[in-house]
Amino acid sequence: MRPLDQTDEHLLALLQADAQTSAAKLSQTLNLSASQISRRRQRLEEDGYITGTVYKVDAVKIGLTVQAFIQVQTDAHTKETHASFLRLIKTRREITGAWTMTGDADYLLRVYCADLPALNRFTQDVLLPHPSIGRVHSQIVMEDLKDASALPV
Repeated sequence: MRPLDQTDEHLLALLQADAQTSAAKLSQTLNLSASQISRRRQRLEEDGYITGTVYKVDAVKIGLTVQAFIQVQTDAHTKETHASFLRLIKTRREITGAWTMTGDADYLLRVYCADLPALNRFTQDVLLPHPSIGRVHSQIVMEDLKDASALPV
């Protein structure tokens, strides 16, 4: 795998902002031919720097008006507890991101729900009764200030 040069980093930044940007437009911005852009992009994909292409969907427009971050503390720190919790997060569509954490919480979840009653039902009916979960702490997002998906390249 070849290390990234400044042009690769600039290309990655541009593609993170808009993955559908044409090779022609990228070639104008980067002062390279469209074929050079295509070859660089293909190499970045082959080397694993680009792992996929996704579309960003406006949550509010599809009826998901509440975003929350939920800290989860488990009752025990066992392999079984972790496996059980992983099964839960993989089966719940509301959970769009999940991380293991250091500190007070064992996990941090990003959750999208239609409204506050739906978030309450999710917390009360799904999370709290789960045998692995000891405590949850929710924080509701008031406003998205910065896109959290782009990496600083």
